[in-house]
Amino acid sequence: MAHLATLILLLPLAGFLIVLLNGGRMSERAIGAVGTSAVGLSFVATVATFVSLLHHREREVTVHLFTWISTGTLRVPAALLVDPLAITMALFVTGISTLIHLYSIGYMHGERDFRKFFLYLNLFVFSMLTLVLADNLLMTFVGWEGVGVCSYWLVSYYFDRDSAATAGKKAFIYNRVGDVGLMTAMFLLFTHLHTLTYLTVFNRAGTLSPTVATLTVLALLLAATGKSAQIPLFNWLPDAMEGPTPVSALIHAATMVTAGVYLLVRMGPILALSSSGRATIAVVGGVTAFVAATIATAQKDIKKVLAFSTVSQIGYMVLAVGSGAYSAAIFLMVAHAFFKALLFLGSGSVIHALSGEQDMRKMGGLARFLPLTFPTFLIGWLAISGIPPFAGFWAKGDVLTNAYAYSKPLWLLGVITAILTGYYMSRLFVLTFRGTERFREVTHGHDPHESPWVMTLPLVVLATLSVLGGVIDLPWIHHNSLAGFLDPTLGYLPSHGVTSTAAQYTLAGVDIVAAVLGLLAAFSIWRSRVSSDTWEKPFFERVWRWDDAYDAVLGRPLTALAVVGERVVEPRIVDGAVVAVAGGVRRSAEGLRKVQSGFVRHYALATVLGLAVVVVYLVARVG
Repeated sequence: MAHLATLILLLPLAGFLIVLLNGGRMSERAIGAVGTSAVGLSFVATVATFVSLLHHREREVTVHLFTWISTGTLRVPAALLVDPLAITMALFVTGISTLIHLYSIGYMHGERDFRKFFLYLNLFVFSMLTLVLADNLLMTFVGWEGVGVCSYWLVSYYFDRDSAATAGKKAFIYNRVGDVGLMTAMFLLFTHLHTLTYLTVFNRAGTLSPTVATLTVLALLLAATGKSAQIPLFNWLPDAMEGPTPVSALIHAATMVTAGVYLLVRMGPILALSSSGRATIAVVGGVTAFVAATIATAQKDIKKVLAFSTVSQIGYMVLAVGSGAYSAAIFLMVAHAFFKALLFLGSGSVIHALSGEQDMRKMGGLARFLPLTFPTFLIGWLAISGIPPFAGFWAKGDVLTNAYAYSKPLWLLGVITAILTGYYMSRLFVLTFRGTERFREVTHGHDPHESPWVMTLPLVVLATLSVLGGVIDLPWIHHNSLAGFLDPTLGYLPSHGVTSTAAQYTLAGVDIVAAVLGLLAAFSIWRSRVSSDTWEKPFFERVWRWDDAYDAVLGRPLTALAVVGERVVEPRIVDGAVVAVAGGVRRSAEGLRKVQSGFVRHYALATVLGLAVVVVYLVARVG
């Protein structure tokens, strides 16, 4: 198992190094094959490790690679923790990433920086695997920063466009704010527990005081809000759509934004020590899910609708974590990886067919022109909307059932969000694939074309997973399901599950009604219109004016402060102090220069006069 687990991590790194060192001599097809094969083989190694773990006596296996840091009382190994949670994460990270790599071969064909793109993709996957397989917080932090810098490079891939460069910087800065939370949590844990290794931290967690535990939980929440785009740090993610569409799929479905939820689940023993901390997490998740859903209802860019959808779905996962339903959070994370990757890659196929157009008002009637993209996208739409028997229905229902047991107001907020999800995704579907054809100006009168097989094959696979994905955690097969597999890792978590069968069926019925209401509302409103001032509120389109608020509270005051520094502090105080010191030295030097004339007669006269003064002084003392 040790060798297999090491291969999971090293294969994407090997792909990165091969393309880095030899990419200049490789064809576009060879680069794509190497990058995709590296991640695909990592997926194979992950499956083999998963099978080995199922038959292993222990469900927590530490693979020691080498001693990384040893100084003072700090001992940090480079080691991997192979347990059900890590392997579950690695399975969908490598599996979904392989499909995205394959899709990218077709989507990025002819791009000037094709080699650089695959370099970043392989490094992105390696960083995410480092994050989820690390056996200690410091090594996790290395992967955490790795996905951060890779996202910066990929979001600003078209750096010659101001919007892309700005979006990359925004993502980078927002994530650095979240990093403060993770570093603070590490400092608190090391100060009180004297270790950063997960298993040791969990064994000693009971010695933490309630105050320290709560502070640590809140610091972890800050880290998660940055990486997983939750309130108050959620508004960097929609701007990240400036990158190529495969990047959007990779960030939203397989890497990056799932990292914050993973961190919270991994640190479950710490969260279990603070009920107030978990309540804060639940509220942040529930509110984020609702706010992002309202914003998605008014977006006109197809990728931005999907971006705010991700923020909302991640909010559901964070709500599940705060409710103590950690396995439900992971279940939704896996299902979300299937249908969100499908939706983003499907939107990329649409954009590809329309020569880069992303405005849904310039689409419509595409169903008959995209015979594979249309049915697969339809499956993704039904899955995320929560229509049975697709994966999203089971996963989202699991979250809402646990939320109902934990907090009725948060459950109600989740149900309202489910209605909005059905609405905005149906609006996207209708405006893109149904109705009148509005794309002729974009395509210059030509019919749109279906994407090549390297782009449509991943859509078919993801559509299949979106249909069948709910099987991994159906409520009546718990012991052989995802929840049963995760039990050894998450067994310490508080349980608020609904035990009554009648209650479970009732809640499932409410979920179905909520989804159907959203679908019916969207079809009745958008079947015969392209835009509407009534239903597309500028307040929502402007992201609740969140960026405007940050600009007013932080941006403009800091800009004004910088102007003061440039015009007053720098020239008058800093430069003034330097000039004043220099002037004083110059004036003192000019005074001394009069004494240091260089003539021997002047020095002799000074010596005689000095000696005379001494003699007079001594005579006066004797007298």
